[in-house]
Amino acid sequence: MKICLISEGAYPYVTGGVSSWVQSMILNMPEHEFIVYSISAKERNSVTLKYERPINLMEINTIFLGSYMEENIRAGKRYNITEEEKKAFLSLIGEKETNWDVLFQFFKSGRVDSVFNFLSSKDFFDIVHELCKKRFIQVPFTDMFWTVRSMVLPLFLCIEQKIPEADLYHCISTGYAGVLGALAKHQYNKPLFLTEHGIYTREREEEIIKASWIKGYFKDIWIDYFYSLSQCAYEYADGVTALFEGSRQIQIELGCLADKTSTIANGIDINKFHTQNRKQKEAGIHIGAIVRVVPIKDIKTMIQSFSIVQQEIENSYFYIIGPYEEDAEYYYECVEMVESLGIRNLVFTGAVNVQEYLAFLDILVLSSISEGQPLVILEGLAMEIPFVATDVGSCAELLLGKYDEFGPAGTIVPVMHFPLMANDIIALASNSERRQEYGRNGRKRVTSLYTLPGMIDKYNQLYKEVSRNGRHRLSIEGTL
Repeated sequence: MKICLISEGAYPYVTGGVSSWVQSMILNMPEHEFIVYSISAKERNSVTLKYERPINLMEINTIFLGSYMEENIRAGKRYNITEEEKKAFLSLIGEKETNWDVLFQFFKSGRVDSVFNFLSSKDFFDIVHELCKKRFIQVPFTDMFWTVRSMVLPLFLCIEQKIPEADLYHCISTGYAGVLGALAKHQYNKPLFLTEHGIYTREREEEIIKASWIKGYFKDIWIDYFYSLSQCAYEYADGVTALFEGSRQIQIELGCLADKTSTIANGIDINKFHTQNRKQKEAGIHIGAIVRVVPIKDIKTMIQSFSIVQQEIENSYFYIIGPYEEDAEYYYECVEMVESLGIRNLVFTGAVNVQEYLAFLDILVLSSISEGQPLVILEGLAMEIPFVATDVGSCAELLLGKYDEFGPAGTIVPVMHFPLMANDIIALASNSERRQEYGRNGRKRVTSLYTLPGMIDKYNQLYKEVSRNGRHRLSIEGTL
């Protein structure tokens, strides 16, 4: 089977949990051929492949949104759009139902010579004008025009690209990737599968609420727009998986039909994690965070917590393990915070061999404001390292247990609450017996419930079922 994996902002140019999952899927399904269709916000010459290419990865096709230049625009054209097409465009902004078939057909009909020309056309001007008259009369037209244009530009650029043909399409998120999956289903009438590692719309909503560059009265418009994109993916998908039951319930709340949904937990290759390789590095307590240095991981909270830890445990060390090039501005803000707080023994390692650090760390920390089911927690627990993590995604399920009796493997604290995070780190650092107990509990949980072969078998089963029936009919209980 030829499977097209559609990725947004991740594999193969960004490391992290989602990208590692994609690499594992390809490597561990050698019987299938894969195509990766990737969406990147960066320019073509600014990225490099972060993973060794598997032999069954036949193609990597990428839409580099940052490479499109607004040159030679012919403004004021007419595209003779129909009333049905106008209604479809209008419904994109703040309405629950959008006729995506009409939008797809419009861009694939050959009538649009350039997305930039269309967004500078009289037709697009008329659409925004009608939108203001009907629903946003209090919003200045110029503000509305440029806001709507900036919202739909990346979407329309994605839609106008040629999607590679495959036997099955598998989106790794909703958003732009989900819409491209829906477009592939529309064009080729092939099965579409969707896996959400985190709930895309909730993550975008959090970012928009915090964004200073979006004016207050436009925040709701942006949020509704991303919900509309997710609804498109849910509507067209033949099967939808979440990583844990709480996430599946959110998908249903957001409009996905319950009988499309199931859960498949992440899994790791337990044979790569050897607890006998653990060793004492040197005197003191060694704390680590395996993480990309980006805002959604909330690095500043873990820095503030370590500032408190260091006051209580002088001989303590903190390692922020992972790449920091993705958001240079945020990285420098974190470095400045370390300096301003006078923190010692804190290292940003950059991209390194994580196994070397798992061999000696005493405690691991995760301070994210949004997660799905973090692979870093599974990997840390496989090496019998206890965690202190924020109460996001399935972190509580992984560390405290929900469907098992293995016992706690760490502690959970509220998002952005660095004093409580510090207190829990200090408590674990001061109790070696508890650290060992939590570590043993964690490894038992991972080896029983979160293995890579189990995950691969379930996805293979769903691929076969979706291909055969158009929508999978597996029981939800069977995938928990």
